Amino acid sequence: MREIVFDTETTGMQPKDGHRLVELGAIEIIGRRPTGRTFHKYINPQRDIPSDATRVHGITNDKVRSCPTFGQIAKEFLEFIGDDPLVAHNASFDMTFLNYELEANGFSILPNPVIDTLQIAREKFPGAQASLDALCRRFNVDLSNRTLHGALLDAGLLVEVYVELTGGLQPGLGLVGDEGEELIRHNVRATTAREPRHFPASPEELERHAAFIAKIKNAVWLKE
Repeated sequence: MREIVFDTETTGMQPKDGHRLVELGAIEIIGRRPTGRTFHKYINPQRDIPSDATRVHGITNDKVRSCPTFGQIAKEFLEFIGDDPLVAHNASFDMTFLNYELEANGFSILPNPVIDTLQIAREKFPGAQASLDALCRRFNVDLSNRTLHGALLDAGLLVEVYVELTGGLQPGLGLVGDEGEELIRHNVRATTAREPRHFPASPEELERHAAFIAKIKNAVWLKE
């Protein structure tokens, strides 16, 4: 099964308030494993990036001034994701921005199925912290390279979290490879059956057993 794990960085919290995307990163996974195919773009939001947002993701106006606008990368992104399921953390936030940008540039909103790992985490661990950082710590996902948020970096972390949240790399009894072949030999070791061995009791052991049984009142062994 092909899925696209993605993340966005923005100038603020709501597109209705004039905020826009500044980074978009996506990772293709098939059979719950990254294939190596990614999509990553910095985007010129055609507006100033507030300092509060820069403190989160480190993206400045200078960094994206010569980058393409969303309209210029939209078709490439749509071709990358196809109609496969999308996986995001707090997916409503990312999908709101994506669909706003798509409609603003003459495209239809995304019909893809959407999987929200935030919702999965809250259902699986009620009352516990469910941020991406908290889930990385829970599942021992390495955060040492993450000093700032980044769309492709966070998507990479989310791949590992998503796999752990949904049962690991082998959620069922069977594993299917990328080309659909059953991996029936996965971690299977060949064994050799031993010949059965007999350990008959000796006459002395039989005599001691009979003497022990004789001491038991109404022993079932003596009943016909």
